Amino acid sequence: MSELGKKKLSRLKYPLIQGGMGIGISMGKLAGAVAFQGAMGVISTANIGFREDDFWDYPDRADERALRAEIRKAREISCGNGLIAINAMTVTNNYRLMIQTAIDEGIDAIISGAGLPLSLPDITAGKDVMIAPVVSSSKAASAILNMWKKRYDRTADFIVVEGSMAGGHLGFSREKLDTGSCQPLTEIVGEIKKLHSDIPIFAGGSVFDRKDIKTMQDNGAWGVQIATRFIAAKECDATDGYKKVILEASSGDAAILDSPVGMPGRAVRTPLVEKTAKGMRSPAEKCIRCISTCDPATAPYCINKALIEAFYGNYSQGLFFCGANVGRTDRMTTVKDIIEELFPDTDDLKDRSFK
Repeated sequence: MSELGKKKLSRLKYPLIQGGMGIGISMGKLAGAVAFQGAMGVISTANIGFREDDFWDYPDRADERALRAEIRKAREISCGNGLIAINAMTVTNNYRLMIQTAIDEGIDAIISGAGLPLSLPDITAGKDVMIAPVVSSSKAASAILNMWKKRYDRTADFIVVEGSMAGGHLGFSREKLDTGSCQPLTEIVGEIKKLHSDIPIFAGGSVFDRKDIKTMQDNGAWGVQIATRFIAAKECDATDGYKKVILEASSGDAAILDSPVGMPGRAVRTPLVEKTAKGMRSPAEKCIRCISTCDPATAPYCINKALIEAFYGNYSQGLFFCGANVGRTDRMTTVKDIIEELFPDTDDLKDRSFK
């Protein structure tokens, strides 16, 4: 692995990434609280400026302003502990702007998925920032790493591997998700570990408790990524209305749907999800061209509007992304309590010396 990765990841007390959740679910407050405890807090850049007055007229300007503010907020809350990263989707039209803004604010890492982040080394060239792709197969990991090596003589500082049980956008076909024939997360992690043994792997999707963490580490992961559990933390940036939907959802309420992003996703089964499953459309009232792969003329719904509605707790019109284990997230808690439950004995943590 890179010397930069060794230097920065050694600052983590816990081998844990809080997964990025947009729109507005994981921002400065949650990311800062996670970093304060010694893990990696992540801010989602997806339309992060949605609460700015000029968002609908000047979305890029609003997103840049909001991202700077959220990173600074996270830094203040973290008190210099842990690490702070952003999660930037490759399909967003302001992808480069968000990354450059985060680097300007001294972000520790860029985590990038929802497509192949082939240009990431170019955008971050010469900067003191870790880069990490999000993948769901060893084939995708090798394709990205080989391209990075060939074009930029760069490697990943760590890799995030998301399995089929994760929330949000998924790197598996709809057919495999519907039939339950996706490759198990442990197998994917094991394959990538064999091919790229020098790069730390963080495994996400179906990771909920200490037992899951040990299972992933036994199969080659250096650490884990957990997202849905942190929605139930008091420090989470989500509104009480959003948290209520997640807390009241059962595991059976987690549904697979098609996203305008061009990938399947997992979210709480709400009226919007049911309507979409029946082939009914909810066209965008105003399109800001936020997603490069979205065609507003044919999209089943506006994902931007649906996620904003969810943030405000609008159950009937909102899209509430969640992991398959959402039913186990059934009580309010704190970031500190979650992390202490996941890592009750720091002496039992996997060696993080990278020797």
